[in-house]
Amino acid sequence: MWQYTAPILYALFVWWFGTGVVLLLDNLPRRFLAPTLGAASAVAVAALVLLAITADDTTVAAAFVAFTCGVLVWSWMELTFLTGAVTGPRQHGCVPGCTGIKHFGHALAAIAYHELAIAAGGLAVYLATAGGSNRVGFWTYLVLWVMRQSAKLNLHFGVRNLSEEFLPPRLRYMTSYFRRRPLNLLFPLSVSAATVVAVLLVREIGAVRTSAFDVAGYTLVATLLWLAILEHWLLVLPLPTSALWRWSLRGAARAHEGEDDAPGPLRSAVRLGDG
Repeated sequence: MWQYTAPILYALFVWWFGTGVVLLLDNLPRRFLAPTLGAASAVAVAALVLLAITADDTTVAAAFVAFTCGVLVWSWMELTFLTGAVTGPRQHGCVPGCTGIKHFGHALAAIAYHELAIAAGGLAVYLATAGGSNRVGFWTYLVLWVMRQSAKLNLHFGVRNLSEEFLPPRLRYMTSYFRRRPLNLLFPLSVSAATVVAVLLVREIGAVRTSAFDVAGYTLVATLLWLAILEHWLLVLPLPTSALWRWSLRGAARAHEGEDDAPGPLRSAVRLGDG
């Protein structure tokens, strides 16, 4: 039984604690942003090297290492966005009333550079593991990538909980691309598709031919996918999402005491004057 519970508990911890750490780092005062990004970049490079080293290692330990490395590379991508270092050519919000294709184009322009960076990160993870038997790191990154894209689209088309408190002051203008509504047509489709994939992964875990490595790898990735599905439901259910990471948000609030919402040197001034 431990071969199943250990990966589940580990993925739960990495998801909860890792998210909290990213929130803390993203909300550090401006003077700490450059050193934080430098350290995170070094960690991400080390993670890519470890992925390459463990690409042919099919031990249970290697599955855990690859999963952790995939999460670390993804966390690096998250940091580059939420610190404001890599976003898009449009660095301000939309005026009220901007809708339709024009509004979607503005939203895409606000994150375009980061979308390219995520794709580059995915390519790096793929190349680090290509040809090897241990692809846990790549599948981990892919799950995070696809589910985050889904979450972004759902936020744009409209959900109940926008989770604005997770954005640092320098990126609060991003909320102008979100829409608050009970539900949107994409939500049931995205959740249903993800649930089907998660169920198939669970079935694969229980297959007779599955090795100890496969059990660990599939369980880690499946747990992460179920957690991403949970995050989607938290977008529409009347629940206090931020309660899970209150400890990190309190630290973020203290870090920004005395600061206004204007971006620092990594970001140009917020302008809400054009659509």
